[in-house]
Amino acid sequence: MTIEEAIEWIHSRLPFGSRPGLERVQALLKKINDPQEKVTTIHIAGTNGKGSTVTYLRCLLQELGLKVGTFTSPYIESFNERIAINGRAIEDRQLIQLVEKFQPLVNDLDQVPAVAGITEFETLTAMAFDHFLQEKIDVAIIEVGLGGLLDSTNVVAPILTGITTIGMDHTEILGDTIEAIAQQKAGIIKPEIPVVTGNIVEPALAVIQEQAVKMNSPIYKYGVDYETHYLHPDEEWGEVFDFANEAGKLKHLKIPLLGEHQTENAGMAIELFFVFCQLQGIREPQRVIASGLMQAFWPARMERVSEEPLVILDGAHNDHAMRRLVQNVKKEFKGRRIYFLFSAIRTKNIHEMVELLKQIPRSRRYLTTFAYPKAVDLADLRDLEDEETTIVSLWQFGLAEILEKMEPDDVLIITGSLYFVSQVRELLGELGGNNGA
Repeated sequence: MTIEEAIEWIHSRLPFGSRPGLERVQALLKKINDPQEKVTTIHIAGTNGKGSTVTYLRCLLQELGLKVGTFTSPYIESFNERIAINGRAIEDRQLIQLVEKFQPLVNDLDQVPAVAGITEFETLTAMAFDHFLQEKIDVAIIEVGLGGLLDSTNVVAPILTGITTIGMDHTEILGDTIEAIAQQKAGIIKPEIPVVTGNIVEPALAVIQEQAVKMNSPIYKYGVDYETHYLHPDEEWGEVFDFANEAGKLKHLKIPLLGEHQTENAGMAIELFFVFCQLQGIREPQRVIASGLMQAFWPARMERVSEEPLVILDGAHNDHAMRRLVQNVKKEFKGRRIYFLFSAIRTKNIHEMVELLKQIPRSRRYLTTFAYPKAVDLADLRDLEDEETTIVSLWQFGLAEILEKMEPDDVLIITGSLYFVSQVRELLGELGGNNGA
């Protein structure tokens, strides 16, 4: 079997869609003796900020010398990166071995009506746990795919959980109020297992707090049990901030990711790290924090892929993330001419996202589509056109036109769906544009 054939088989489960519920993944895991029960796990949910929080936390744990598995989605550069150890994606041969092992198991379960139709994400979840157990990792950080309560990753028995942010996303599945969405995310909280929360709006936080009390789970809240104080952008690239919790204060911490909100994600990762070390009896965790944070790299999150001209990729894939992007751009690039190349999937609130981009002074927007089954139709973008907003049928032409027009002080930000951003990233890499941080 080739790696292409292996990935093609995993993708063949895609038509079964995203189907909340744990019975299918539990049936599959049972066939391989429930590896998820034998792996030390930290479970992370949230609307936005999961990926970068996982990255910061992984880097901190690695600085202790631990072997750290991560299960994340979606991928940016290669499919294999969804299952990784110490930041290195699973090797092709290992993924092929997993497919050869799981193919007959999934086929067998397809004959059982109650659990037939195991999805792609459920298959990958089971594969990740199997891989982590085989590789004898010290700890796995598992990112929730969608929601929490009924997400296939919620088969874990974690020693620690985290909920980053709550926003209005995937409302057709998770519910159309902030409280309903928070209830789904809070579904990862387990009896007596500590939970760390990020910067979460009060109505959603109240739901999470209530669930934590019900589960008798200690809760560590942003702004109460720990806090970050944003200082200023780093001279080169990134941000500088202070962190404080009951253990004391850490001053002038630096992160290599751009955006004030990244200091909140880093702060949450630090608090998760402190709680983990407490649970594991690891002393003086603060000794590795400054060096650990500086190892963080998370593609397509305010990622600089070219310096001259300045080109940035940011997967602001919903209106909650787009608000953060707009705040960052106004602060970091004040007075500069900003070009945007934007596309998204049609289930998102695209009109709201583009209206947010229109708030940026001296900005020019190019709206487009891309090769993906759920990508927005150009016809649905027509009513967003204005003097500074253009629709382009092929994003490659839009990109070329912007790069031709850009002057030395201008900035290009490619944003929207992570699937879109990763396609542009691939092309820029082929063109040799990857000379940034």
